Amino acid sequence: MPHLIPVTTARIGDHLPLLDQLPDNQPLSWVRGGEGLVGWGCYASTKISGKNRFEQARKWWHQHLEKFSISNSVHGSGTGPLLFASFSFDREDESVLIIPEVIVGNKAGKSWITWIGDRPQPALLETSPRFERGNFTFSDGTLSENAWKERVALAIKRIESLEVDKVVLARDIRATTNAEIEQRAILRELAAQYPATWVFAVAGLVGATPELLLRLSRGMVTSRILAGTIPKTGDDQKDLARAASLARSSKDLEEHEYAVLSVAHALEPFCSSTNVPESPFVLHLANVMHLATDVTGALIESAQHIDAFALLANLHPSAAVCGTPRNIAFDIIDEIEGMKRGRYAGPVGWIDASGDGELGIALRAGQITGQEIRIFAGCGIVAGSNPEKELEESSAKMLAMRSALR
Repeated sequence: MPHLIPVTTARIGDHLPLLDQLPDNQPLSWVRGGEGLVGWGCYASTKISGKNRFEQARKWWHQHLEKFSISNSVHGSGTGPLLFASFSFDREDESVLIIPEVIVGNKAGKSWITWIGDRPQPALLETSPRFERGNFTFSDGTLSENAWKERVALAIKRIESLEVDKVVLARDIRATTNAEIEQRAILRELAAQYPATWVFAVAGLVGATPELLLRLSRGMVTSRILAGTIPKTGDDQKDLARAASLARSSKDLEEHEYAVLSVAHALEPFCSSTNVPESPFVLHLANVMHLATDVTGALIESAQHIDAFALLANLHPSAAVCGTPRNIAFDIIDEIEGMKRGRYAGPVGWIDASGDGELGIALRAGQITGQEIRIFAGCGIVAGSNPEKELEESSAKMLAMRSALR
């Protein structure tokens, strides 16, 4: 019988400041409002691509799970060994899978630690590391602002020709510095400024997404859909008026409806029942406001196990990051967007040994490579869109990452 590798999960007492526990600059993070998971050390990692990448990910994860002897005294979703995953937007680009050596989690005031290997429980940091703030220089990304507005105008023409209902176009900018970019400092800033978002880090992709693509826990699935956005002014009275205007905007409500229907239809084959609210609520973040809808469902109790990988394969890409109809919108993005998204706008998060997990859409994000970070933002283009206003919206969305670098 082959030797099994021990994986141990143990309680560690009270609420821990998760982002203060990261000991090096290769962090793994999925944290919202102080709760969630962080990890470090790499037990195993791989890169995958192709149309079957979610099935490839499941197979690779299960191959490692078969080698583990798991001792878990905490139980529940997110405990035990975990797979951190960052999937690409386009199936032909690389997705990254990482099994961390150490994971620290916190939920509902309960903290725990999981570690792989026959060794004592890893020690946690007693003092939080301090970081020097870098000086960044910002420049155009793949396209200039004017060139991107021209692409938006092209998308509007395609919509007006009735070829497609909605297309999501993204753009990027670049920020460079003269030293290694400290991911942990960025994560802390994002968590402090945007506590209602999921602050994530996987293989150099860092961000604070407000959009939960999938939460699967004990047969219940939840998805938070965002589509329809207006920048904040910083004046409370003006922003209340802008929120009311957003909630009545036919253009934004149309864009939002496409995104909600795409998620509801993707979940339908797996669920015995779903709940889709009739109208969205307005989600207030520090820099923007979004129309938001939480769709929930109960999985079908069947002989075939339904896990996060199966749901992801049907959910991605949703209309919130691609468009409607999905296949036509994807082809138009490939034709006119003019840049590679990489893992931006792809699913990012974690999956546990039971197949439960939480994964968001990698938005409000930046990809770090050496001393440079590419910052991304995208906008849903519909018949009533205006290129100048879409540029304004994309710039407002980039403020999250830009402010975290200052």
